[in-house]
Amino acid sequence: AGYFSWSLFWPFAIASVPAAYLGGRLGLPSPVYKAILGVVLLFASWRLFRSARQGDADAIRPPHRGAALFSGGVIGVLSGLTGVGGGIFLSPLMLLMKWARTRESSGVAALFILVNSIAALLGDPASLGRVTGEIALWMPAAVIGGWIGAEYGSKRLATPMLRQCLAAVLVVAGIKLIAT
Repeated sequence: AGYFSWSLFWPFAIASVPAAYLGGRLGLPSPVYKAILGVVLLFASWRLFRSARQGDADAIRPPHRGAALFSGGVIGVLSGLTGVGGGIFLSPLMLLMKWARTRESSGVAALFILVNSIAALLGDPASLGRVTGEIALWMPAAVIGGWIGAEYGSKRLATPMLRQCLAAVLVVAGIKLIAT
């Protein structure tokens, strides 16, 4: 729907992809960093929910390239370590730092998740051995869910509702990280 921005995407991705590969290669014990990340996501959720009513009223200022590269690298390592695509970290960061509008951050995060997920899987190819036959059921569900999310997120939902939905997703992800 025209909300994707290459100029916003590439500085985050260029640092994130190799970092996600590295994060996938690391075999760190996860309980401590997952709990910390869970708390960070819950905090980001609270901030997004509080700012949802104002929507995209604030002025947007693109990130300094160095800040985007650094953030992308950190998010990439976290993505590889936690097994999530990184968009769950990137979207709130872009919104809370006022680096992008809500729909633009969603468009950038979608491709960001894909490239980081691929890099992290390449960094930990053994994880593919844990994929079960149920993947055949989950793949169509993911495609359908992605299509519904893209349709409603880009064309139908008001910006405050999109921010509230993102806040809800952050709550679920934060609780999942803390509980597992």
